[in-house]
Amino acid sequence: MASHRRPKQPSRARVTVLTTAAAAAVAFSANAANAAPSAKPSLDEVKSKVDELYQQAEQATEKFNGAKDKQEKLQKEISTIQDNVARGQQELNKLRDGIGSMAAGQYRSGGIDPSLQLFLSSNPDDYLDKASTLDQLSGQQIEALKKIQDKQRELAQERAEATEKLKDLAATRTELGKKKQEVQDKLGEAQKLLNSLTAKQKAELAAQQTRASRASQRTALDGGGNVTGSGRAGAAFSWAQAQLGKPYVYGASGPGAYDCSGLTSQAYAAAGISIPRTSEAQANIGSRIYSSSQLQVGDLVFFYGDLHHVGLYAGNGQVLHAPHTGAVVRYEAMSDMPFQFGVRV
Repeated sequence: MASHRRPKQPSRARVTVLTTAAAAAVAFSANAANAAPSAKPSLDEVKSKVDELYQQAEQATEKFNGAKDKQEKLQKEISTIQDNVARGQQELNKLRDGIGSMAAGQYRSGGIDPSLQLFLSSNPDDYLDKASTLDQLSGQQIEALKKIQDKQRELAQERAEATEKLKDLAATRTELGKKKQEVQDKLGEAQKLLNSLTAKQKAELAAQQTRASRASQRTALDGGGNVTGSGRAGAAFSWAQAQLGKPYVYGASGPGAYDCSGLTSQAYAAAGISIPRTSEAQANIGSRIYSSSQLQVGDLVFFYGDLHHVGLYAGNGQVLHAPHTGAVVRYEAMSDMPFQFGVRV
């Protein structure tokens, strides 16, 4: 006999789940159908990111230069202290030999003074402060012992100073390694982006850079006339002009390659003026000039808020500088970077 029972209806919860799942499947299918493969970044986007990475690399480069400069100074200071300690130890040995001669003389004449004998086997500091001992020594012996005491104290102080500087040197070397790695990481990121460009984009980028460099050079040379400056600033600028076309290498200060502060420090050194190695330190010498209209050829010019970039003013709103990795020493419009101030050395 046929059953007249109605078929069991699915529960409301099950219907909801099935409906949601179906909707999700439809949406996924629609998105999959409409999704386009991710577009490669444009040349302008790559150039903007690479420029940003180069700035970060140069910031780290100037920190690297500062740590390297500090390391070299500490090594010289430590070497000087160690030489002083070595000479001081020789002097101390001579003073002790003198006391030994006194003791030998006393022995030959009938025996060593007990206080002197006690001194020779111990630290004189324990006995110079005891009046009873001093009363038993001659004036000559007291003077000799005081000299030994002074020399021992001097050597102890110099050894302590050398120890502290060695600790500072170790910390500086650690910092140097970190900054070097930071620079290399940023440059590696930039190179990956540049490698991602097509051959056509690479050629276009190279052409843009060449056109910009030639335009800046024409402007700086003011229609073909040679840019000249006066005094030592002019001499520094003339020397820097002879470096045009040499590559930027971080941490380099010539003769075959330069970074920004390496170029400026060597330019002024060639003009007979010693200036600090890093851009930040160079910003704190001479007289500051905040108006670009008052700049003269050869003045130092600083860019970016943290002053991590420096060049030489080339006249006509141009700077002669070592820009960044992948570029060469060249002229460039100052308006391409955020100018902060100039310095007249």
